[in-house]
Amino acid sequence: MLLCFDDYQRQSDLLAEALALPCQTIQTHRFPDGENKLTLPPELPEHVIFCRSLDNPNEKLLELLLAAKTARKLGAKTLTLIAPYLCYMRQDKAFHPGEVVSQSIVGEFLGDLFDNVITVDPHLHRIQRLQQAVPANQSITLSATSLMTEFLQDKFQDLILMGPDSESEQWVKAVAEPGQWDYGVCHKIRRGDRDVEISFPDINLSGRKVILVDDVASSGQTLAVASQQCLLEKAQSVDVLVTHALLSDEAKQNLLQAGVGHIWSTDSVSHDSNVIALHGLLKEAFLSLK
Repeated sequence: MLLCFDDYQRQSDLLAEALALPCQTIQTHRFPDGENKLTLPPELPEHVIFCRSLDNPNEKLLELLLAAKTARKLGAKTLTLIAPYLCYMRQDKAFHPGEVVSQSIVGEFLGDLFDNVITVDPHLHRIQRLQQAVPANQSITLSATSLMTEFLQDKFQDLILMGPDSESEQWVKAVAEPGQWDYGVCHKIRRGDRDVEISFPDINLSGRKVILVDDVASSGQTLAVASQQCLLEKAQSVDVLVTHALLSDEAKQNLLQAGVGHIWSTDSVSHDSNVIALHGLLKEAFLSLK
């Protein structure tokens, strides 16, 4: 059985249909004091899949704790978490004394709750494998880059892919890997959460269609600065394609005001920019579990 929450209902229904499994929604009720009550189906099969993307993570992590512990008591022997967006992966080291390394703490928390964890394009900067951060029996990392390539192939022929910073190189390179498109990567100097400077690679953008590619768009500030720079370099147009759209309405408007024509994303996080469905990719990963 697949269990979901109403904030990720549509994507969960698509995955359950692809797997030919029943899908049940966990009922939530918020008390006036802010506490939540969850209600699961009273009888569960031996293998239960939780499907929930972990944007806005703090409340969701607590709800997963309550739901997973209860699922075990209701008869589930194996729990699999399918979290297309996996939270708290960015803070992977202490840069200053006293800083919390959230990646390892949240990773161990999820590894203790679930037997298997499946995610898409997690932000793993200083480690090689998801298993190092999330020590579940099986921790599987998928990439949406092949789906992103297919999406662009259907819309464009001549374009340039650009990564807004060095950390985006693995994604922009993978999307361009079929060899039909040129790509470059910018260098970013971050002076604050919303204050960045960008230097461009030596690529002629004049008259070209540019697609900015990254794993995550949240504040959108780096993408906005990169878009403005592309247009100053006389690019014909600039669009944005990301795996995870964590953009608020304000951040989205800032991107559009910076000259971005379109914002496209996978449905890893529910957003009005969703154009690429992940249920087929997630289905194959689940079926590969041992």
